[in-house]
Amino acid sequence: MKQRERRPGQKKTSGSSGESRRDDRASRPPKPVAQPAASRETVREAAVPAAIERPLMTRSGERPTERVPIILESLGAGDFHLIDSGNGEKLEQYGPYRIIRPEAQALWRPSLPPHVWEKVDAVFTGDTDEEGTGRWRFPKEALGEAWPLNLLGVDFLGRFTSFRHVGVFPEQIVHWSWMKDQVEKAGRPLKVLNLFGYTGVASLVAAAAGAEVTHVDASKKAIGWARENQALGRMEKLPIRWICEDAMKFILREERRGSQYDIILTDPPKFGRGPNGEVWHLFEHLPLMLDVCREILSPKAVGLVLTAYSIRASFYSIHELMRETMRGAGGVVESGELVIREAGLDGKTQGRALSTSLFSRWVPK
Repeated sequence: MKQRERRPGQKKTSGSSGESRRDDRASRPPKPVAQPAASRETVREAAVPAAIERPLMTRSGERPTERVPIILESLGAGDFHLIDSGNGEKLEQYGPYRIIRPEAQALWRPSLPPHVWEKVDAVFTGDTDEEGTGRWRFPKEALGEAWPLNLLGVDFLGRFTSFRHVGVFPEQIVHWSWMKDQVEKAGRPLKVLNLFGYTGVASLVAAAAGAEVTHVDASKKAIGWARENQALGRMEKLPIRWICEDAMKFILREERRGSQYDIILTDPPKFGRGPNGEVWHLFEHLPLMLDVCREILSPKAVGLVLTAYSIRASFYSIHELMRETMRGAGGVVESGELVIREAGLDGKTQGRALSTSLFSRWVPK
């Protein structure tokens, strides 16, 4: 996958996020009907903090320098690329399957003719809202629930979920590639914390590169899917802790224990409800989450990465929050948007850029 940084930026957020990875390897018999699996937003609804247990720290010192706006761009990777987009939809290639999903930010007309869009294996129908449910239509033949994919050398399973997601968020590869590079060149085993880790692709990428990984998600289905992905790639011996717990509860406890991490990835939802009725609102609770993450960064930390999906906000909102959170820590905060560029039928013909999410990343230099 190609990735590059550009300065001029615009766009809004869309989509979901999580980790990307390609699915299953083949060994399972196909099922005639796709079963609903935990969607990104379903996972997020469970993964909410239980309570605000401490006030924000008072920070002093200079704010980190800034690099804005940064556009991190992907042009396909592994078994994935964005073929075309338009009329509120996107046409994607996931391994052997060509699929259509809703995409509110595709305001333009498709570049490719209708007959290309008609030759697809799966189409998501129903509620087009990120948190809404729907179903898949299979124009050619009924497909199995899961199929194998690969990204950054990691095997994983794709699934047709009832929330339109397939278990991988390919725009995240720009963060995962950065993380993989940091782990490989560190000269020591880095400790990575993956909050709201979803199906575990990022965790497997980090562990395969040599990191010791703690993966946290409140959804049992997501954790189960992540373990399937680990088994699929024969990566059971890699040092990964799979933690099924509320993310905020976990990091507050880690702070009390004095635990530390070299890289933290956090991808919180905009809204969620916890198993005991707790409510998470991104704009209310994100400051504390970042504040706690700062406290559990190690003295030789390599980075803190925040991604935000499906929110109506400028990237400057999370950018300035990150700079305030990291006041006195030095380094640089770089923020902007993640975009995926259309790659055509051949996966190489560059087209328009589709914005997917906002991000902010602190690095020590």
